[in-house]
Amino acid sequence: MRAEIVAVGTELLLGQIVNTNAQFLSEELAKLGIDVHYQTVVGDNRKRLEHVIRHANGRADVIILSGGLGPTDDDLTREVVSEVTGVPLVMHPPSLSRLKDFFERRGRSMTENNRKQALVFKGGTVFPNENGTAPGLAVEANACHYVLLPGPPRELKPMFRKHVIPYFRRLLPSEEVVHSRVLRFFGIGESQLETDIMDLIHCQDNPTIAPLAKEGEVTLRLTAKAASVAEAEALIERPEKEIRRRVGQYLYGTGDVTLAEVVVKRLTALRKTVALAESCTGGLVANMITSVPGSSEAFLGGYVCYSGKAKRKWLGIPASVLEEHGTVSEQTARWLAEKSRARISSDYGIGVTGVAGPDRVEDKPVGLVYVGLASPGKETVVKPLQLTGLRETIQVRAAKHALHLLYQHLI
Repeated sequence: MRAEIVAVGTELLLGQIVNTNAQFLSEELAKLGIDVHYQTVVGDNRKRLEHVIRHANGRADVIILSGGLGPTDDDLTREVVSEVTGVPLVMHPPSLSRLKDFFERRGRSMTENNRKQALVFKGGTVFPNENGTAPGLAVEANACHYVLLPGPPRELKPMFRKHVIPYFRRLLPSEEVVHSRVLRFFGIGESQLETDIMDLIHCQDNPTIAPLAKEGEVTLRLTAKAASVAEAEALIERPEKEIRRRVGQYLYGTGDVTLAEVVVKRLTALRKTVALAESCTGGLVANMITSVPGSSEAFLGGYVCYSGKAKRKWLGIPASVLEEHGTVSEQTARWLAEKSRARISSDYGIGVTGVAGPDRVEDKPVGLVYVGLASPGKETVVKPLQLTGLRETIQVRAAKHALHLLYQHLI
């Protein structure tokens, strides 16, 4: 089945809110084996919305519309879909009753315009909204399935998971399942990864191989369609084995796992601990680690020593080192790693210092970062990096490089 997602709302076009619904819906539809060919955003304008829907009808089996189901005059989605399909709207007593109860529970009177949220397609499907006022709707017309969902993500997402997914599953061939596996890489760029497996991508059919770069990492999604999950797994196994053979040294995990999770899991399994001394990342490495449940077993603590004064006072880095080599230097990163390890009595110590931008520091370029790793019984390793991007991007990438340096050592 081919799908088109239509987000309705002038606020989206003005940039007042971000269209996160499209991303969520595309991911969920891909899991169902429904291919999203187009995403469209249109304002609260009757003529333009009608044009978009008619155009989508000519190229999609499923049109999913989000937004425009509210009580005001500019909420037009259900009315326009009714005009395009020729399916009339009728009052739905259960939805009207839920609306009245909604307002009564809050001690408010329901205005007359709210009644239109209880209008549904005659002979269509109604999806209850447990988190808002407007129910979701579905109707089949003109050889197309129209699915209308509320705009707020806190309403759309639970409704889709609980009600819309079962609706689609009834439409799909029961003998086919879609199954994916995500491979996560760090330390290799998207272009290099693609080059190394280009022949596999060109020959893809079932399973498909889709690369995606995000925040300094690269993922490969392998997706197979088969009669069962076990058969889909078998189809995925062969290309995955070849991918691992070629670029496995950059692979750190599968599925939704993060670098911080694999580091914490490995440290915990080895009964080892780590401490931090961060400068340019401003505590971001610690934030990534402590976002992992159970990280207290592996992470003892750290310093955010942003200034030279803090580096001297808290960690005892000699002023002569900072004056001779600078706060952004291989020597400073080494001291940060070693002193954090010694002062907190951890097995490993990580030090990060660099220039996140937007201006040069000590006449050193933006993006220059040094990551140090102090380990038991081994010489401290310092990795120089020249990162690109805006300030926040450089900080995130530097933090991930710090985690990856420790991960490489642990394995």
